Amino acid sequence: MDLLSPSVPTPLQRLVNAGTEKAGVQLYIKRDDLIHSMVSGNKWRKLKYNLLDAQARGKGAVLTFGGAYSNHLYATAAAGNALGLKTIGVVRGLELQDKENETLQFCREQGMQLHFVSREEYRQRHSEGYLEEIIARFGNPYLIPEGGTTGLALKGVAEMVFEIEGQLGAMPDFIASAAGTGGTAAGILSAGANALAFSALKGGDFLKEDIHRLSDECRQPGNLTLLTDYHFGGYAKWNSELLAFMQDFRAEYDVLLEQVYTAKMFYGLFDLIQKGFFEAGTTIVAVHTGGLQGLIKA
Repeated sequence: MDLLSPSVPTPLQRLVNAGTEKAGVQLYIKRDDLIHSMVSGNKWRKLKYNLLDAQARGKGAVLTFGGAYSNHLYATAAAGNALGLKTIGVVRGLELQDKENETLQFCREQGMQLHFVSREEYRQRHSEGYLEEIIARFGNPYLIPEGGTTGLALKGVAEMVFEIEGQLGAMPDFIASAAGTGGTAAGILSAGANALAFSALKGGDFLKEDIHRLSDECRQPGNLTLLTDYHFGGYAKWNSELLAFMQDFRAEYDVLLEQVYTAKMFYGLFDLIQKGFFEAGTTIVAVHTGGLQGLIKA
């Protein structure tokens, strides 16, 4: 599949269980995990216009940042390879340079040059001076921040919101997404929809400011509800309860979730529905943001 010829619009699938029936809530899943075979979910939405901009500017290379299990690095490597762009991944953790995992192996196979840095250096990734230095070091590539979150990323996510509106015939009351950098939630807001953002990070309250900063320049942004109680211990952490929830979800709906982002979001959504958080008649669309290459192996 051509990177820029994805399977869109991605399907909307109704999710019904005893909890949604009792609460009078209509819940759908937006199957963005099916958008592309290798560049899935919100990563495709976020990268689309960034990579088109890189091509328009005549850039032959893209540099970005991520951890050793980063969905974003994985997607950028695949997308860059598909478009004939060189990719450079700055990876958090010098101790990882002699180790390998499936994500980093895939990135290498797609031609990504991996540059490992200390965690201290990685914390400088938002510093203008550091970015100027590292861009110069690698020959002035096109810069995409960690997670792919830019104004151009919001444009791609907004297209997903308009797909949902067209499929439902109206804007839902809420569009839910997992949150790491907050870019997907900001894109939802930028399209005028109300966002439910489920932080995958412990202490994710800071995301509220980041999300508003990204979306405040948009005309008539939607309202944000940030949920920070469903992180299961922090980023890339989980327990047996979450893994059991994933198994039950797959058995009931024939949909795979992964334990870093999407399972936490759906666990939180079902918990809120059961607790009466939503008024009867509420329509919610939860975005499956992909990332299934990170699914834990049983």
